[in-house]
Amino acid sequence: MAYITRVKTELGTKPAPFMASFSSRGPNPVEQSILKPDITAPGVSIIAAYTQATGPTDGEFDKRRVPFNTESGTSMSCPHVSGIVGLLKTLHPTWTPAAIKSAIMTTARKRDNNKGTMLDSSKARATPFAYGAGHVQPNRAMDPGLVYDLTTDDYLNFLCARGYNATLLKVFSKEPHKCPKAYSLSDFNYPSITVPDLRDTPVTVTRRVKNVGSPGTYVVRVKEPVGVSVTVKPGTLQFKSNGEEKKFKVVLKARVQGPQDYIFGELSWTDGKHNVRSPIVVMHH
Repeated sequence: MAYITRVKTELGTKPAPFMASFSSRGPNPVEQSILKPDITAPGVSIIAAYTQATGPTDGEFDKRRVPFNTESGTSMSCPHVSGIVGLLKTLHPTWTPAAIKSAIMTTARKRDNNKGTMLDSSKARATPFAYGAGHVQPNRAMDPGLVYDLTTDDYLNFLCARGYNATLLKVFSKEPHKCPKAYSLSDFNYPSITVPDLRDTPVTVTRRVKNVGSPGTYVVRVKEPVGVSVTVKPGTLQFKSNGEEKKFKVVLKARVQGPQDYIFGELSWTDGKHNVRSPIVVMHH
C-alpha cells in the first residue's frame, strides 16, 4: 500500500544554514594567495522563476510548463548575491566593485542557528574552504564600517606579480603601467588573508581599510590559527572622516613545526558597532 502525506512547510529547521555537499571547495588552484570561495548564499531547493522553453525535468517527454521551480546550485546562490550587489550599488553609487565585495564578505556570518560554527553536509565543522568569509547578511553589508578597496593599479600590480610584462599589461590598461620593483601578492588588498607557504621565516601582509561610516576608533581582535602567532601593527585605527584610508601590517610567525596542513583564524576590526571580519588561512609547513 502506498500513500501520500499532506504537504507541510517546516520553518526554523536546525541546523541552518549548512554547506551543501555539492558546493565548490577551496583552496584556489589558480592563485593560492587568494581564498576561494569568497562567500556563501542560499542555494538549495530555491523556489525561482523558470523558463517556459522546457519542462521542469528538462526531458523531451516532459510537455509541462511551469512558471516556477525548485532549483539548487551555484546558479541559485549567485543571483542572491548579484541582487544584493545591485541593492548595495543603488545605496552607495560611488562604491567600487571591490568595496561592495568587501562589504559583503566582512559582514558575513559563520555561525548557524544553533549558535555553533556552520557545519558541512557530513555534520563536520565547515571551514573557509567551504564558506569563504561566511553566509551573506545583506542588511549588515549596507553599513560595513570599513572596506578593503582596490584601484586599477592594484589589479595591474597583481598581474605584475603573476609575471605579466608591459606588452601584456597593455591589453588591460590604456595608460602604460610600470610594474613596481618589489610587489608581493600578500599585499593585494583583499578582504581575506591567505598565506599559502608559512615556514620558519615570518610573513608580513599589508592591508588598507577605508572608512565608509562615521568617524571613530577601531580596535583589532585576532583569533590566531593554531600554532601561529599573529601580530597586527598598529592595533588601533582612528578615522576622522568618511573616505579616509589607513594602512596596517599583519605579521604571521610559525610557533611550532606542525604537520603540513591548512589552518584557519580570523582578524576583526571593531568600533563597538561594526565588526569588520576577515578569515585568515595559512598553509603551515
